[in-house]
Amino acid sequence: MLTLFLLRHAKSSWTDTGLSDFERPLAPRGEKAAPKIGAFMAGAGFEPDFILCSSAQRTRETLALVLPHLGGDAEARLTRGVYEADDEGDLLAQLAALDRETPAPARVLLIGHNPAMQDLALHLTGRGVEADRAALAEKFPTAALAVLTFDADQGWTGLTAQSGLLTHFIRPKELT
Repeated sequence: MLTLFLLRHAKSSWTDTGLSDFERPLAPRGEKAAPKIGAFMAGAGFEPDFILCSSAQRTRETLALVLPHLGGDAEARLTRGVYEADDEGDLLAQLAALDRETPAPARVLLIGHNPAMQDLALHLTGRGVEADRAALAEKFPTAALAVLTFDADQGWTGLTAQSGLLTHFIRPKELT
């Protein structure tokens, strides 16, 4: 079984208007939410084999706050391609490239940006709790986590529309 953890970066700051979008750091609210999601992941036993993360400042900071909660020795790869993803097709291409890894990871954490993250989650979700699917369709807030599982026979290159089961959709406001 393949598992994809889709994590939108935590809330970013707009305080310094001189920074480019790529350079924006986390806001204090994001600095609080990211470790909560990391702790949730640890408590749920969500341990990625591989982490694919946008190289933007806010996603790197989100990763740094989540990573201490995750067990295992997941390789983390920062890539501008996730930052530049315009839609689900761009992110699917990033995931498909993982089939060239030896061995190909079975549990991947993707940390990125909207609207591409929400587009990808909606594109891949075919089944799951209706309330979670509806909430995901409405909004994929900052620091939210969508967890999808897929038939392992297809590999990352075989991900197709509605082939995934949405097992969890967690928003930081739900965590204490």
